[in-house]
Amino acid sequence: MVMRSSPLPRMSRRGRVTVGVLLGVFLLLTLLGWGVQAWTDWLWFDEVQYTRVFRGVLVTRILLFVVIGLAMALVVGGNMWLAYRLRPVLRPNSPEQVTLERYRSVLAPRIGTWLLAIGTIVGLFAGLSAQTRWGQWMLFRNSQTFGVEDPEFKIDIGFYVFQFPFLRYLLGVGFTAVVLAVIGSLAMHYIFGGVRLQGVGDRMTSAARAHLTTLVAVFVLLKALAYVLDRRAMLLEFNEGVELYGAGYADVNALLPAKEILAYISVVVALAIILFSNAFIRNLVWPGISLALLGISAVAIGGIYPWAVQTFEVKPSVKDKEAAYIERSIIATRDSFGLANTVAAPYNAANLKPPESLATDTSVVPNIRLLDPQLVSETYTQLQQVRGFYDFGPKLDIDRYEVNGETQDYIVGMREINYLELTEQQSNWINRHTVFTHGYGLVGAPANKVVCGGQPYFVSGFLGERAEEACSSSTETIPATQPRIYYGEQMDGSDYAIVGQTEGNNPVEFDRPTGRDGGEQYYTYTGSGGVEIGSFGRRLLYAIKEQEPNFVLSGAVNDASKLLYVRNPRDRVEKVAPFLTLDGDPYPAVIEGRIKWIVDGYTTAATYPYAEQVNLQEETADELTGLGTFELARENINYIRNSVKATVDAYDGTVTLYQFDEADPVLKAWNKAFGGDLVKPRSEIPAALAAHFRYPADLFKVQRNLLAKFHVTDPSEFFSGQDFWEVPNAPDAPDSGERQPPYYLYTKLPGQDAPRFQLTSAVTPAGRQNLAALISGSYLNGQPRLEVLELPDQTAVSGPVQVHQKMTNDGDIRQQLNLLSSNQAQVQYGNLLSLPYGDGMLYVEPVYVKSNQTNAYPLLQRVLLSYGDGGQYVVLANSLEEGIKQLVEQGKKDAPTTPTTPPPPTDGGTNPTPGPTTPPPADASPQLTPELAAAASKVQAAIVEVRAAQTAGDFERYGRALKALDEAMTEFQNAQKAAGGNPAPAGSPAASGGTPSPPPSPSG
Repeated sequence: MVMRSSPLPRMSRRGRVTVGVLLGVFLLLTLLGWGVQAWTDWLWFDEVQYTRVFRGVLVTRILLFVVIGLAMALVVGGNMWLAYRLRPVLRPNSPEQVTLERYRSVLAPRIGTWLLAIGTIVGLFAGLSAQTRWGQWMLFRNSQTFGVEDPEFKIDIGFYVFQFPFLRYLLGVGFTAVVLAVIGSLAMHYIFGGVRLQGVGDRMTSAARAHLTTLVAVFVLLKALAYVLDRRAMLLEFNEGVELYGAGYADVNALLPAKEILAYISVVVALAIILFSNAFIRNLVWPGISLALLGISAVAIGGIYPWAVQTFEVKPSVKDKEAAYIERSIIATRDSFGLANTVAAPYNAANLKPPESLATDTSVVPNIRLLDPQLVSETYTQLQQVRGFYDFGPKLDIDRYEVNGETQDYIVGMREINYLELTEQQSNWINRHTVFTHGYGLVGAPANKVVCGGQPYFVSGFLGERAEEACSSSTETIPATQPRIYYGEQMDGSDYAIVGQTEGNNPVEFDRPTGRDGGEQYYTYTGSGGVEIGSFGRRLLYAIKEQEPNFVLSGAVNDASKLLYVRNPRDRVEKVAPFLTLDGDPYPAVIEGRIKWIVDGYTTAATYPYAEQVNLQEETADELTGLGTFELARENINYIRNSVKATVDAYDGTVTLYQFDEADPVLKAWNKAFGGDLVKPRSEIPAALAAHFRYPADLFKVQRNLLAKFHVTDPSEFFSGQDFWEVPNAPDAPDSGERQPPYYLYTKLPGQDAPRFQLTSAVTPAGRQNLAALISGSYLNGQPRLEVLELPDQTAVSGPVQVHQKMTNDGDIRQQLNLLSSNQAQVQYGNLLSLPYGDGMLYVEPVYVKSNQTNAYPLLQRVLLSYGDGGQYVVLANSLEEGIKQLVEQGKKDAPTTPTTPPPPTDGGTNPTPGPTTPPPADASPQLTPELAAAASKVQAAIVEVRAAQTAGDFERYGRALKALDEAMTEFQNAQKAAGGNPAPAGSPAASGGTPSPPPSPSG
């Protein structure tokens, strides 16, 4: 007699209650958290009037969750139920069956419950995965045509961009469902005796065999569909033979037909499995043989044969065999990344001597930008901060404005609240969220003008008082009727503001200081932005969301209160347009009196046939990434368009999306998915706004990096790679491995009719440092335009890194720079600008000096200029005008000369004053006369006084000392001539290593 095993122990009633309570609490908290998040999101979307986005995404995610989850649960659970129904009535006695009896006794009485639980779990995970594919489904459902066919199958590109990703996902769901169904069914058949490992007779009942072999046949049929889809996917895969994307010679001529053959074989094998298993032989031998033959065919036809073609036919003559496919990749990449209409023109750069027209030029030289938006951010903060909690961020922005009929570029920054700089007393909940709610003013300064010892000349964003008139404008040049900043880049997710409240009838929001006497002005928000939280229910809702009881308990929240959150402009656009990839550098502009943030939005795809695939994060990273610009996500793409220009009002947070690329099918699909009017047509863009559009930096970086290779359109030349370019490293830190950022300029390049606001970058030949080309991006008649000025292959013009090294290593200049970077100050270099002019290259690099004193800030003290090959004509001047004159004078002499020491500036470099000059070098030892000795003593005493003034930081004393030194030097030179030689007196600038540096820059 066989002993029956005891059933599994049952949980006690108390244990079941405990588990039930814990599970209920968990579900309640989870559902409460989801509910609060969904409700507050709805309120936020209702505030910005984009509820269609919230509703569309939510409904789509729920439908995908339900449909895919339910389908997966039905397939897996249904097959397990079928396996249970097909169980044999009689099972032979064996130790195996005795062991399984205990499991059957647990499962059989509640088989429906168990299967429902398993189906629910499987469906839950499948649904959670499916709801993340809401974007693919929306594009699939609202697909558009590109009007361009792929070069192999002649199918519209829209199939690959809109339909292929979701079809591939559905195929993956099918494979997963069948595999889980096979595993679950096999387990049920085994537990209930349909499949046996021991005992006499067949190891599998007919019903179990029919069930399982049918599932296997379905799997093989899905594999046939996969082979068909893989044929399309081949146009997206990497071709290692030529290091490009897209099917190559071996793929098209061997692998492509192989996959078609394998698809037919898979169908035959699926039929064979069903027929041989159930109709004819009724065993698993021939089905097993069929599967083995499919595997062998896949290896032989889909692996060995393409490998043989690649190895023995393609590799020996890869250049010729792959030429047509290289051309496909070039064409596709140039189309998908917007490079097809790039305007290329040769630029000989043959002139190595500064032309005299530099001194009288009115199109390039007057617009040369001297202020570096990264370096002067600190200067803005110190000079325009007024209160310690104001901040301009680590990098400012560049824009252009028309003032008095003249257009020029300005360095602009927003005086925002930096919540990290609030004192401990200011950081309590009341102050942080109800008092310090906003910043004030867009501060701007012309990019080509400095005053007061190297400071920017501020023309806007004043707080009601002015600095000295020489240091700032007496009136607002860029006036904003509403200067308050409630939405800005310095605000993260936790920096919400509660506005609208008053104490009695008095405003409580700190607005701005009103004067040097410490007066302050307060304000009450009157804008349309914000979610109303006057009711108790709303306050309780946000108390739960923010986990902050003060929403309910504090008297600072009243019936008139509004809550402002998601205050970063980039986050706001990302929330209302989750289908866009956003540029990492939003910038502010004054539009008809309102300060608005402008954010460039990109539509992207990763399934454009034959196009090069790039990683956005890697391609857009450079020296400035993370310093005032946002790092993009690690997204692989092979199609991009700047389809949307978005604006965010800095006062009320209004988000507006404008269509910029009217031909982009991806944006059309998204717009259709959300009702057809989510994005405003381009015709509705205000002219005042369009005037501030600029070529987006991240798009330009991607295009520039691709043009480094894909400017070569001949397949043979592309394969050799000898004409490829690369982006140089930062000139002042070439060993850092960080790319030189592109720079915005308002200038006129060769071939252009008038100055434009354009983004420019220099590129060098791959593996070399000389200049290869200049790439610029701008808007011409409202349309994006890429232009390339290509230098000859054997150009003598140096690249940015070489030019910086040649300029800073020049003997006399190095001496002067060393004096500027004394132990009390440090030298910082601004943007090195490469400017084509007069059939040659003009390089301009501003030099800043920052004192090591506490709260010091960089001041523009010198300008490095070079013309020609980067080393022949070099000057270090106090101002751009002075430097241009020196370059022209050197050019007139038609030979390189050692630059003279520039006089120190008195008004920012615009009106230089006399100062010391380096005496001529000694050539012989003259007779030391009493007059010469006395003159040398005067020079020594004057130098001591100059250095004493430098140490004291006294500019007035420093000016008097410089004048005395100049007079002493003149007397000394006259004495030299009388003595018959040119000796340098002990302690003179020539003997002591150069001229003294100016005093350290004043502290803030």
